[in-house]
Amino acid sequence: MCLGVPGKVVRWISREEPFARAEIEFGGVRREVGMDCVTDAAEGEFVIVHAGVAISRIDAEEAQRTLEMLSAMGELESYP
Repeated sequence: MCLGVPGKVVRWISREEPFARAEIEFGGVRREVGMDCVTDAAEGEFVIVHAGVAISRIDAEEAQRTLEMLSAMGELESYP
């Protein structure tokens, strides 16, 4: 199953395309993520991450709803 998971932009590493990167937090775990699709995202905002790449921005309320739904389905146990 392909899954895009919300994560919070903690820190930009580089905004230069084609290798834009940021540190993203997923429930206390931080990962470096490709950000070429969302170079306009600000620190503190949420993005949807799939296969190590942020593919879109998402507002905080929608991110929280999505995380709650994934948690209820048991999908967050193995991520990231």
